[in-house]
Amino acid sequence: MKDPKVLTEKVVDVPLRNIHKHDVVIIGTGLAGLWAAIKCKSAGLDTACMTKLSMPQRSHSTAAQGGIAASLGSLEEDYWEWHMFDTVKGSDFLADQDAAEILTRDAITIVREYEHMGAPFSRTPDGLIAQRKFGGHVKDFGRGGPVLRACYAADRTGHVLLHTLWQKALELGVRFYTEMFAISLISDGPKCAGVVTWDTKNGGLHAFKAKATLIATGGYGRAWKITATSYSYTADGQYMALRAGVPLEDMEFFQFHPTGLFDRGILMTEGCRGEGGYLINDLGERFMKNYAPEKMELAPRDIVSRAITSEIEAGRGINGGPYIYLDIRHLGAEIINTRLPQIREISIKFAGVDPIHEPIPIVPTAHYSMGGIPTDVDGRVLFDGKSQIFSGLYAAGECACVSVHGANRLGCNSTLDASVFGRRCGLTIVKDFANLEHLPLEEDSAKMAKEEIEFIWNQKGSIRPEEIRNELQTGMQNYVAVFREEKGLLKMISIIEDMHKKMKEMLISDKSLAYNTTLMEAMELRHLIAAAEAVTYGALNRTESRGAQARRDYPKRDDENWLKHTLYFRDESGFRFDYKDVRLTRFVPEERKY
Repeated sequence: MKDPKVLTEKVVDVPLRNIHKHDVVIIGTGLAGLWAAIKCKSAGLDTACMTKLSMPQRSHSTAAQGGIAASLGSLEEDYWEWHMFDTVKGSDFLADQDAAEILTRDAITIVREYEHMGAPFSRTPDGLIAQRKFGGHVKDFGRGGPVLRACYAADRTGHVLLHTLWQKALELGVRFYTEMFAISLISDGPKCAGVVTWDTKNGGLHAFKAKATLIATGGYGRAWKITATSYSYTADGQYMALRAGVPLEDMEFFQFHPTGLFDRGILMTEGCRGEGGYLINDLGERFMKNYAPEKMELAPRDIVSRAITSEIEAGRGINGGPYIYLDIRHLGAEIINTRLPQIREISIKFAGVDPIHEPIPIVPTAHYSMGGIPTDVDGRVLFDGKSQIFSGLYAAGECACVSVHGANRLGCNSTLDASVFGRRCGLTIVKDFANLEHLPLEEDSAKMAKEEIEFIWNQKGSIRPEEIRNELQTGMQNYVAVFREEKGLLKMISIIEDMHKKMKEMLISDKSLAYNTTLMEAMELRHLIAAAEAVTYGALNRTESRGAQARRDYPKRDDENWLKHTLYFRDESGFRFDYKDVRLTRFVPEERKY
């Protein structure tokens, strides 16, 4: 009898020793990927996780600081229905409300599961999970004041949640592949057979054959010059999906977090304002009274980022410069040292400012993609963006668009999204598993990945990849940031078109196989350009202002024409848009006031 574990399939350019077979392969080891891995492995499935990083604990989820939202009511009255309303209103009514209901209902279960796994949350004097205020989270369907809803572990919440899941995955025996850069899906129409990767440690292609493949690769904040995201955030999963024929949904909605450390962009958690921090301009004014008079600094991020940018553009930045102050001095040393210790450490190390004694210079920073790979509410990828299931392919976390954030995400709903829908995705794979099969690997399964490598490796030009990357980041920062208008977007499109030409004139001097960082950076740059193109064309196409899409030439929200999702298709012949309806179940769209 043939041993099912012995693979004999031939894949051109992939040695037999580099062909792997698992029930489930998960690309990405952040919160979404690890939750799915834990649920799949717990059900007895042979589960493997891969990351392009040297260790899973370096995944970007570890950078989340302020908390994870859940209406536990540890310290005051709160309900998931209030949380759902805040999420929908915060999204500028573009969120699919059935998905938002799942997010906010399951939030309580997720936090309890974290607690039972041993996540070291901060505690109240009575031993309950501590909760703090966050922007846009309020009481009584928006009629009350800010509510204590963000469960936190000082200002290192993502770090402790990631390590909690990582330890659980190790305990269960999940297989980890590190330094594996996923390049292309193995697919035949809307059927996925696995993924092809580049071994960054040793060089060479690998083919992973799986009944279920999950993309959980995060976002692409590195397309901007000032960003709070890690160097690994380069649209790898979104690029693979596009090349497999899947559209990207709502890519024009990219969030700028209001408070990034000037001028590096490092995140200064919204927890600073949740604990009572102020934003002040060069006149010493708490200027949010002019933009969100009721909620002030705890208005949603899109509103606060526009307010800060407007103050700077009006010449009221500190000393006329391109930044304002985040002031937490009045909180006192004890609160800063116990609840915001990392913020103090980062401020001292990177800005030379001790926030116990001095205000922190901040500026809006590229932070989070609300759009991504379209999925149903169970994490199955939608091949046409609407209803056709891509068999065997799933997506969760920031790379996916389910869509719970619509046009603007509330703080603490990203760790929640990754956790709820990563967990849900794992449970869905277990449920679907009996109907999935290992599709045969064709001899040309690695063709697309090989072409990707050779495209870069065969360049004989004179332009270094970092030159093109700097041009991309500068352009996106100047023309596709907090505010947008047609003139700037058209300028960015011309820059991107020029970049496509320059990508064929790169200088790739390093031809080595092992740890070829030039090769990796060039591949990541290609992915970033594809994402930036989707964002820019999407922003130009949507002629309204909604959430994070703030068009100066179209300053009003236009529900009559634009209460719909955008689907961006791209292949070698060009791009096109399609649309689908927003699912409205409980709340009728209304004007947002804070």
